[in-house]
Amino acid sequence: MMGSQTSATRYVLCVDDGGYPESLDVRKIYQVLPDEQASQREHLRVIDETGEDYLYPAKLFVSIDVPLEATRAWKQLQPTDDPHPR
Repeated sequence: MMGSQTSATRYVLCVDDGGYPESLDVRKIYQVLPDEQASQREHLRVIDETGEDYLYPAKLFVSIDVPLEATRAWKQLQPTDDPHPR
């Protein structure tokens, strides 16, 4: 049986770019960083297409489970100079 993602790593599927087409792609998976204050305001801190993390309304995304194997493969594909290792 495949393992699921660690509790520290969370991913979402973008279902609406919310008017940010340069930063978000509909049907793309994004990593979410923990941010309790953002969650309380119904926002998510997402690493977007710019490679930076920004706050977006949570309604633009749907939470998904990503198998641990996929998470590991994704991390291996990231550039080594990435300022936000995933």
